[in-house]
Amino acid sequence: MMNNFFLGNSEEEMEFMPIIPLNEETEGAEEEKIPDELALLPLRNTVLFPGVVLPITVGRDKSIKAVNDAYKTDKLIGVVAQKDSTIEDPTVADLSQVGTVARIVKLIKMPDGGTTIIIQGRKRFRIEQITADDPYFKARIDILQDEPPAAADEEFDVYISSIKDLAGQIIQLSPNLPSEASIILKNIENTAFLVHFVSSNLNSELGDKQQLLEINNLRTRAELLLKLLQTELQLAELKNKITNKTKADLDKQQREYFLQQQLKSIREELGGDSNDREVKELLRKAEQKKWPAAAKDLFKKGAEKLERMHPSTPDYSVVYNHLDLMLDLPWEDYTADSYDLKKAKKILDNDHYGMDKIKERILEYLAVLKLKGDMKSPILCFVGPPGIGKTSLGRSIANAIGRKYVRLSLGGLHDESEIRGHRKTYIGAMPGRVLQSIRKVKSSNPVMILDEIDKIGNDGRGDPSSALLEVLDPEQNSSFYDNYLELEYDLSKVLFIATANNINAIHPALRDRLEVIELSGYSIEEKVEIAKRHLLPKQKEAHGLKDLKIKFSNALLDKTIQSYTRESGVRELDRVFASLMRSLAKDVALEEEVPDTMTEGHIETILGKPRYSNEIYTLGNPAGVAVGLAWTYVGGDILFIETSLSDGKGELRLTGNLGNVMKESASTALSYLQAHAEEYKIDPKLFQQKTVHIHVPEGAVPKDGPSAGITMFTAITSAFTGRRVKPYLAMTGEITLRGQVLPVGGIKEKILAAKRAGIKEVVLCWQNEKDIREINPDYIKGMKFHYVRQMNQVVDLALLKKK
Repeated sequence: MMNNFFLGNSEEEMEFMPIIPLNEETEGAEEEKIPDELALLPLRNTVLFPGVVLPITVGRDKSIKAVNDAYKTDKLIGVVAQKDSTIEDPTVADLSQVGTVARIVKLIKMPDGGTTIIIQGRKRFRIEQITADDPYFKARIDILQDEPPAAADEEFDVYISSIKDLAGQIIQLSPNLPSEASIILKNIENTAFLVHFVSSNLNSELGDKQQLLEINNLRTRAELLLKLLQTELQLAELKNKITNKTKADLDKQQREYFLQQQLKSIREELGGDSNDREVKELLRKAEQKKWPAAAKDLFKKGAEKLERMHPSTPDYSVVYNHLDLMLDLPWEDYTADSYDLKKAKKILDNDHYGMDKIKERILEYLAVLKLKGDMKSPILCFVGPPGIGKTSLGRSIANAIGRKYVRLSLGGLHDESEIRGHRKTYIGAMPGRVLQSIRKVKSSNPVMILDEIDKIGNDGRGDPSSALLEVLDPEQNSSFYDNYLELEYDLSKVLFIATANNINAIHPALRDRLEVIELSGYSIEEKVEIAKRHLLPKQKEAHGLKDLKIKFSNALLDKTIQSYTRESGVRELDRVFASLMRSLAKDVALEEEVPDTMTEGHIETILGKPRYSNEIYTLGNPAGVAVGLAWTYVGGDILFIETSLSDGKGELRLTGNLGNVMKESASTALSYLQAHAEEYKIDPKLFQQKTVHIHVPEGAVPKDGPSAGITMFTAITSAFTGRRVKPYLAMTGEITLRGQVLPVGGIKEKILAAKRAGIKEVVLCWQNEKDIREINPDYIKGMKFHYVRQMNQVVDLALLKKK
């Protein structure tokens, strides 16, 4: 029987004492009658062995009920281990088949509502059949008998002796176990209980303990226990060795140093240094890499440096990230160009309507590549108003020639390091955006769009435009140097395509390296085709109306474009169609009637009254008002120049938010007219008696440039002579004090703006005739052009005779 296991007289007052029973199983256990059917208590992380006493906290409702019912009767319960300790509500399949009959020695109600029981193992059993699972598991059981070893089995005696020795050594090596435990072990005489007691306290997996419990032969059980003890002893010795080693290394440094050294020791015992695995993985990748000799040498040096460093040092991640970048860069990996020119032309035509000049240039580039096999990629720059498809054209070019596509947005970029990269020594250093893009697409010859190159900023952190000089020079970019990479990288095979709205905003040296291709705005006819081929199908699909059959006539599209948009591109038009489709989608969703063919009435119902009208440009204006053509970065525009005379002292007053160049044009026009007053039948004294006020409406919009010169001259002349300007007529051109008319730029944009406004006649410099010839005749049908050399020709063409 157990020695002094409890203190106190009555059973209700007993208190658990941490005294381990040292003799055989409790006296009378052999004779104790165990019923054929028992309630089962599943345990999560514990295996109970016969003779062993365990305190168990019971938390599950089923288990609490099973324990309470057993305690009220014979205090016997069947204890089995769960196969998976994570399962909260186990089923029959989750229970081990072999368990231990336990006697509940004490049941304690805890203050938090839980229940703690002290149980002692009695006999092993096997579950024959589960007889109930509610309110708790009950099973019919078969008691298992241990097979004792032969009386003269010397080998078994050696096993028992070894078990005692190994367990004693583990106790000595484990700081958490009291050394007195080894004395208790030596005093256990019952061999079966010794095996059970050591097995219960073994620091092994639950499966190993369950395997020990299921073995019937005591000799076999002792043999397996000995193996598990040997494994545990080795782990205890290793842990002790590591602890002693780190203690020896500990000095005045921080407490964290101890943990690092312990980790280092563990990895050394495992057979390698802490960063060996990472370095080996980098070297393995490097063997499969195609790269120049210089890159190979730099990588080798970096890897050797990494091998000598400890992962905890700050420079370790810097060197590792640098080597990782070198491995990720596609040094000599190129995609194969597709030289099928017919297929390329078809792709370009399908994706974009018009733009013949650009398509021709791309096909020329492909033709040279096909014949020569290799060439330095040109640096193209698409310049034009917003919304005409410059960026999307770059993607089409990539598809046409079978290259990877990457877009680099330069708008607002103001740090040179964004292009060239940061020095590695800086915290948070990164390679430049160019190399980051190359790394992302895994190809050294992609089509790279440098979007909004005219909007690069400039501040104290360097000039990104200057940093781009090396990138965009075909003679230099074969050896582009990135500060982070610290090595030259070949960008000569990259097809760079820059986009810009205003060519004048680009750094002059950078502009010199670009092959500028100007894209003008779309004519009404082009917009109609773009709407039919691209915008309408795209918006129908985007709004779930792909299968809706609805017709838009060319005339209706023409009217919609002129009445609801004023732009060179098609972005606003795209938004107009989106509004139409949203309205149609609502009708479809509400199962209302949807027209087969759209009409002006439908358009006006959805979009409201027309936003724009050409009437203002075609009305007869009083003397002193002329219509000019202007160019802005968003396309061409119509400009009114208004002049009035009032009594004064010959002053010139200018309003309308005009720039310096435009103000100078007004002064030049007035000076020329004053010098040639008699030629235009004007009294020279008027110039001293009148104040000339020139105003350009839409004063909130800044206006500048020389192209309004002849318009200002015409307006001033009209005011002084009283002759009105011919209706439906507009003009553009620069003037000189000698009376000459000079050419200006942006002609196509201006002419298309005039066409949109209903202008029928245009006066411009004779040198701009070549620009008119480049415009498709179908787009300017019905318009008449007057080419002039002198300002007096402008007056003769523009001013009506007095009635």
